Amino acid sequence: MTTSKIQSSIRQSYQNLQHQLDNFVPRRAQNYLVSEIAKTLLGQYHKSTRIIVAEAGTGIGKSLSYLMAAIPIAVQNNRKIVISTATVALQEQLLDKDLPLFRRITDQNFSFIIAKGRQRYCCAEKLAVACGGETGVDNSQLAMFESKPKKSDIKQLHDMYEKLTQNKWNGDRDSWPAPIDDAIWQTIVSEKHSCNSGLPAHRQCPFAKARSELDKNDVIIANHSLVMADADLGGGVILPEPENTIFIFDEAHHLPHVARDHASASSTLKGAVSWLERLNQAVSKFSGLADEKRVGRFRNELQDSIQQLIPILGEVNTFCSSLTFEESYCRFEDGELPTWLETQAKDLKSITQKGAQASGKIADLISERLKDGELSAKLAEPALAELGFYIQRFENLAAVWRLMSEPKKEKGAPLARWIEQSKERDNDHVVSVSPLEVGWQLDQQIWSRCVGAVLVSATMRALNSFSFFCHQSGISQKEEDGVQFLALASPFDYANQAELVVPKMKYEPQATPFTDELKEKLMEYIADGKSNLVLFSSYWQMNQVANDIKGKFALKGWHLQIQGETSRTEILNKHKTLTQCGKTSVLFGTGSFSEGLDLPGELLENLIITKIPFGVPTSPIEQAHAEYIERKGGNPFLQITVPEASKKLIQSAGRLLRKERDCGTLYILDRRIVTKRYGKSLLDSLPPFKRTIEY
Repeated sequence: MTTSKIQSSIRQSYQNLQHQLDNFVPRRAQNYLVSEIAKTLLGQYHKSTRIIVAEAGTGIGKSLSYLMAAIPIAVQNNRKIVISTATVALQEQLLDKDLPLFRRITDQNFSFIIAKGRQRYCCAEKLAVACGGETGVDNSQLAMFESKPKKSDIKQLHDMYEKLTQNKWNGDRDSWPAPIDDAIWQTIVSEKHSCNSGLPAHRQCPFAKARSELDKNDVIIANHSLVMADADLGGGVILPEPENTIFIFDEAHHLPHVARDHASASSTLKGAVSWLERLNQAVSKFSGLADEKRVGRFRNELQDSIQQLIPILGEVNTFCSSLTFEESYCRFEDGELPTWLETQAKDLKSITQKGAQASGKIADLISERLKDGELSAKLAEPALAELGFYIQRFENLAAVWRLMSEPKKEKGAPLARWIEQSKERDNDHVVSVSPLEVGWQLDQQIWSRCVGAVLVSATMRALNSFSFFCHQSGISQKEEDGVQFLALASPFDYANQAELVVPKMKYEPQATPFTDELKEKLMEYIADGKSNLVLFSSYWQMNQVANDIKGKFALKGWHLQIQGETSRTEILNKHKTLTQCGKTSVLFGTGSFSEGLDLPGELLENLIITKIPFGVPTSPIEQAHAEYIERKGGNPFLQITVPEASKKLIQSAGRLLRKERDCGTLYILDRRIVTKRYGKSLLDSLPPFKRTIEY
């Protein structure tokens, strides 16, 4: 299909949309977004760089926009599309609503599927072993459990096995109708070392089936974590190869943090010694299942590695006990290790790599014998499952010491390295390493390899600029590099639909009496007979206020619900019922209630933000990042803290208007938004509500 025919197909689907949706209102911003995504992916702006970063305000309809623009281009050019989200709610919306709707309005023939990580699927072989014989639990079964399973657990396992073998369940944890205890799930979960589709018994395993289905579909719904997991494996292992894929990152503002988490590693010291000792005792058992002539070398390498590691890790743990800890951790300034630890890190890198490789080779040799029919599944499966556990631990340990031993780069940010006192085990320490910036990694793994990429969110900019996001995610803003940028305002009539009030306050949030003043002001600003959401920046302050104000609310007949007291679903269901009955419903929440909470119409008419959501650099990573910026002569508060607060504040304010006819009032009880120099930037980045600032 030519470019003109693709464009014609896109236009036709947009025209068909109005016949499929009740009360459809053509939106100029949505039309423009569709057009710009299509032009970018067709290479009309830049032949090789086909990337667009778009901020699309609430109500534009961004998901349908990127579906209309990208799917015809991908299908006609035999490319795959991976849509990556940050939340399950958006995945479900795409799967159950947006993609079926687009299929009805387009002339393109395409298929779609949701992709999940291996850990969401059970292993059919493990499930069979866990169920045991007809007479009950046997010894091979008990070996799989850390503690003796309850009768109800065994019954559930039998039910799952029965449904799986009858093709009435696909092995996906999320699709089983009842909750599955984590400890039980871990005994049957699919993992890469023992659940290998190269083995005949595993070719029809749930994960292998799901993986083969991905190849047959044009559009794959994933999440940021799964995309990064695939990228870390080299790309094209779980998901399609980047070189044949158009990536769409919805809720893209989460991507840099997810990428950083994936690039980090941590491990205990005494805890590692403990499992290494158990592995040392089991090496002969595992080796006995492999080819005797070939396994000897790897058995010796593994035993040598373990025998070297145990004393060194013990010495490192003793050394850590002598360090000075601030709030349970000790961070190494500028990522520079003490000389002794630096030397040990280099040795540990080499030894852990050899050990991880040797244990992997033993597993391969056992798998070969199983595949060739020289070893029974009854013997091999439990051994491979147990060995797989040790291999994963070994690979993680190797990753920690590889990063700990990495020399300091001449350019770019250093690694954050720190030691924590273990909360689980006395006199044990956790070694952790994390990159500060992952933009270069995202560029290498995705941007420089993919066919094209669309990055969208309602909050991509911080302080009205894309710079902060681009720096975090490794996207170039140089005009010659060809990345397109687009900021589209919401179609809502903010000035007439909502009012932003910054009331007069005696105290700013840093002052001790501020919490007491909050209690007074909330009594004044809660809207009687309406739905209210109060957002706090800390659990401590929320609970302090709630404990003192509950009685006063009850006297007025106001119904207060506090985040964490019951499940989010229960809270929202009760809130909806109260609102429909005309009661005064008040929700108290913290950060997680400021994003992804959809309360349209009368479900939210009064929003109170108690404090600008400044993050305090308390974690070792945040402290290391601030230190790095200061060393470069920068200001971490203005370069990191304020932009992050801007994004969070926009997300919080975004809870108020969800539909075009919604209306309400937003109160910000933090006077710094008008008294501090940075406050004007924060205020100007918010939607253009009618403003009332009291003096």
